[in-house]
Parts: sequence; C-alpha cells; structure tokens
Amino acid sequence: MDRRNKGISRRGVLAAAGASIALTAMAQPTRAGTITPHAPTGPAQPGQRADLAEQAVVRRHVRALWGRSGKRLGMLVWPSSLLDLSFAQWCYWWQAHLLDCAVDAAHRAHTPERTDRVAALARGIRARNLTGWTNEYYDDMAWLTLALERADRLLGIRFGAAVRDLRAALRDGWNPAVGAVPWRSGDGFYNTPAIGPTGIAMARSGELSRARQLSEFLHTRLRDTGTGLILDGVHEPGGRVERTVHTYSQGVAIGLETELAMRTGEPLHHRRAAALVRATADHLTNGGVIAGAAADDSGLFMGILARYLAETALSLGDTTAAAIVHASARAAWEHRAEVDGLPLFGMDWTHAVSAPERAGALPPRFSAPTWANLSPDLSVQLSGWMLLEADHRLTAARH
Repeated sequence: MDRRNKGISRRGVLAAAGASIALTAMAQPTRAGTITPHAPTGPAQPGQRADLAEQAVVRRHVRALWGRSGKRLGMLVWPSSLLDLSFAQWCYWWQAHLLDCAVDAAHRAHTPERTDRVAALARGIRARNLTGWTNEYYDDMAWLTLALERADRLLGIRFGAAVRDLRAALRDGWNPAVGAVPWRSGDGFYNTPAIGPTGIAMARSGELSRARQLSEFLHTRLRDTGTGLILDGVHEPGGRVERTVHTYSQGVAIGLETELAMRTGEPLHHRRAAALVRATADHLTNGGVIAGAAADDSGLFMGILARYLAETALSLGDTTAAAIVHASARAAWEHRAEVDGLPLFGMDWTHAVSAPERAGALPPRFSAPTWANLSPDLSVQLSGWMLLEADHRLTAARH
C-alpha cells in the first residue's frame, strides 16, 4: 500500500536531490521541541483549533522544493533530516491531500499567504513529479484532480491545463468491459480507493453517466451484504474480491453517492449514502469516534472519511455523519499532545498521545513503541488537520 519511494531511481530525481542538498547545506533539519503529553484545553472554537492544526503542519512539514520559494511540498516525516529536504522520497497522493487541506484553510480564512501556499504546493507537485501532472496510479490522479478542482471553485486558483490532463487520464483509464477504472494503469485490480475519488471527480465535472456506473460497481460488486460496508477491491479477470474494510473506502463511497444525490436528484443515491453512514457508525467507530489506523498511507484514512462525512452532512443533512465528525474532532483534540504550543495528533483519536514517564525533547525519529499512539508521518497529522477543518465547516453551517 505504501508508495512513498515510487520513482526515486530516476536520474532527474537524484540530480535534483543532489542540488537540493547543496542548496540547503547551511540549513538545519527541523528539530522538535519538548512534548507536552497532556495538552491544555486550548481554544474551544473549531476554527481556532483548525488554525492551530494548520500551523503545526506548515511549520513542521512544508518547505521549499529544491530551494525554489515558489514551489513547496510537505516533508513526509517530522522531525526531519537534511536528506528529507531533498524530497528524494516521493508520495504523490500525500501531497495531493496536503494541497486539499491547504485549500480548506484558505477557504476558512482567505489570506494572501494561504492562497500563495495553495499555488506553491500545486507547482511543487508538478515539479517533483518530473514528467507532468499525471502518473500511472488512478487513485493518485483522482485525489489531485479533486484538490485542484476545489482550488479553482472555492479560491479562483486555476491550474486548468493540469485538471484537463488529469481528467483525460482518468477517462483513458476507463475499462468498458469492467465498467470501472483500475488501481493502476495496466493492472487488473479494481479497488474502491481508485473508483471512489474518480467517481467524485467525474460527477463534479458533469460526467454523470460514468459516475453512476462507478457507484453501481461499488454497490453491486464490493458491498458486503452483512455489514453494508464497501470492501477493498476485486481482481479481474476472475472476480476474486479483497475483503479488507478501510475507513477511507467508506468515505469515498459516501462522497460519490452524495455527489450523485445532489446532481441527479435521484433518491437512490441519497438512500445509499445514508445507509453507508449508518454502517460506518455501526462498524467503524468507537464511542462515535472514527476507528484508528496506523502510520504510512493508512494515516490518511481517518481524515478522508471525516471529509466526506462532512460533505454528506452539509449536502444531505445527515445528522449521524455530522455527529461522527464532531465526536471525532473532540476526541482528537482532547487526546493530542503539544510541541511548542501546537498540536500533535495520534493514530487513534480515542487514545492519548503519551510520552515516557520522563518526557523531554522528541528523539530524531520517535516511534510508537516509545511514544504511544504517535507516528512521525505527515499522513497522520494531515488526518487531524482534515478532521478539524471538517468540524469547522459543519459548525459554521450550524450542523
């Protein structure tokens, strides 16, 4: 599942990494301060909490790409080393979600600094991807399509050629014999993490017929009839189903049904979205809080589910979806740690981020066995930030 090292063997990446190390030879890697394992209550307003989550990610992770101030990316771990500043490791879809969170923040509180950051992150993704906006993974491209479309729609920041290229790539990936797009170009695995966001992107671009087909694929091929949850994917030919259940798979399926309900007016999609929300509440929450994940890619799973639960609450008035987001945001905030006054979120929002008995400065690479419920991965902190932005949107809309 983790694709962080994808493409690092290319000569261009190595040359750029070397140049970056030279450019940053005088720079210091990011260092952690002292962890506060039992953080004070802090601000009560969701918008203020989202602002602090934004500050934490930006200060700890966001850096200029290869010394170019107009291009930025998020370092994949924190605390970071000088080598991390080279961005030799590449994880396209994490950066797409960082961009999406930056869009959230700029929409919450529009400032020149925030809009500049959105544009710089988009340019950083294009530059680091080396060969253009696209790659061979349809889930990656769908996530970036969604982030760039929202930057245009909500902020007026346009990367029109990028969106055209990405949408064309998603259309080209369509397999009419299966009625879906695969996980990766040339692959026979058709999975929810690619189908869901591709369907949302197609619905938002007006391609409702294909978005409906993707919805139907998920409902008829990948829905577990016992729980009502959406399974991971199916291998074609042969039809062997991967029965793993991920929180973010429910999120993108809910998001797709919500888009179709709003854009077609068909009650079927409203019913499907509501049923998925209920199944998620029944099977993938703990005391009403979204179930925890781990590090690496799965660190993003919780936040993605929160994003699309908020969408269905706002668009369809689903009170169960809103309640899950609010409960999760309270739990994540209450169980956070703090470093230098900024939040540090755990992999499981129902458990405290805790340090050893003698808490001090964080080690260069803290790990879960030493620092309970804590990961150095950007993905985990993006989930917390995404959740708090979703909580703010719901609260601002009085949901």
